[in-house]
Amino acid sequence: MRTVIQRVTEASVSVPEENYISSIGKGLLVLAAFIDEDTEEDLQWTAKKIAAMRIFDDEAGVMNLSVKDVGGDVLAVSQFTLYASTVKGNRPSYIKAAKPDVAVPLYERFLEILEENMERPVGKGIFGADMKVSLLNDGPVTIIVDSKLKF
Repeated sequence: MRTVIQRVTEASVSVPEENYISSIGKGLLVLAAFIDEDTEEDLQWTAKKIAAMRIFDDEAGVMNLSVKDVGGDVLAVSQFTLYASTVKGNRPSYIKAAKPDVAVPLYERFLEILEENMERPVGKGIFGADMKVSLLNDGPVTIIVDSKLKF
């Protein structure tokens, strides 16, 4: 599982055709991608890491607080393009990204686990939809978390 985490002052995802929008204020925008080999352990580890990551400033201006510590929100959006391979040619290959029959259950389970770790609802996109994502990156702070690269 691969995620890109962005500290934001606000973020939203909309799907105009579905008349759908989900938005947050201060918190984290999480872009998430899955591969066939992802397991419950990958989902658990990543969700716990996101909820506990200390990337918000404390009163001394040091990144020492988590999104939970600051009462922030999380918006999690599926994004299979995080597994793009750009090794050959100029057209990215997405062969490594999990197909919807595998990715949808993983995304839905990840959202459940993330909500458990956050102890509150999490905003979300619509898997497979043509989503419009908007954000105001704070810092900017952007971090990649890959469950297959944990040491």
